[in-house]
Amino acid sequence: MTASPDSRTQARTHPPSNAAAAQYAANRPSCPSALLDTVETLPVRPPRHRRDADRPPSRRRPGRARVADIGAGTGTATALLHARGARVVAVEPGEGMAAQLRRGLPDVPLVRGDGNHLPLATASLDLLAYAQSWHWTDPALTVPEALRVLRPVGAPALWWNTGAVDVSWIDAQADRVRRHFGIDHVVRKNGDGSRAALADPTGGLDFAHRPVRGSRRVPLDLHLANISSHPAFLVHAEESTAAFLAEEHRHLLAAFPDGTIEETHDVELLLATTPHEA
Repeated sequence: MTASPDSRTQARTHPPSNAAAAQYAANRPSCPSALLDTVETLPVRPPRHRRDADRPPSRRRPGRARVADIGAGTGTATALLHARGARVVAVEPGEGMAAQLRRGLPDVPLVRGDGNHLPLATASLDLLAYAQSWHWTDPALTVPEALRVLRPVGAPALWWNTGAVDVSWIDAQADRVRRHFGIDHVVRKNGDGSRAALADPTGGLDFAHRPVRGSRRVPLDLHLANISSHPAFLVHAEESTAAFLAEEHRHLLAAFPDGTIEETHDVELLLATTPHEA
């Protein structure tokens, strides 16, 4: 589920409430492990003036890399990177989100900051992960900051969970969300090019795009708690959200009488394959 252009602008000035940190941690799906496998398969070329004609493109290997998880939230992606063996530092501006991350990952370094002004050393990192966080930043500030802290063949990796709208019940739910909250284009299909265009409006970075599908089986109430943690819900009045969730419960129970939902989502991955010229 992704936001419309108007709600993206709103989102940059209204990041998730610190009070929602526990809701995020308890209800959001984890990233599929295949996501980092995909990152490792994508080649990264150095800037043109640093290239050796006989040297093949390098590959990002999170398991041996120095990585920062930017806008780490409660640490969903941080945990995945840490488990893979990356030397990872979490960067998170929100007090509530940071506190939740510390409780779950006490051994992972955490610094307070955001993607527009990274509290990280120049040329110190192999990979920057923006797991569902790039849309909270201003790319005009974030892209130069990312390039500053990355090593010569380092790369930013951006990803978002999106609804698998080829699954009929998910497509129908997205339409109900759109109609109830008055949001246009709540769900985008992977590969439509909109993410890459928004990621770096200057066009200085080349992105490889890969969709990675994941799924999980969860109780109906957990599914509703998950979707209600998305910005479209958090920025609306509680009464409006509660009314939608009550009606949605009836829709879903009719479709899934046993009360178990198979959530299917596509993780939309963008990896910058050609770092900007220094």
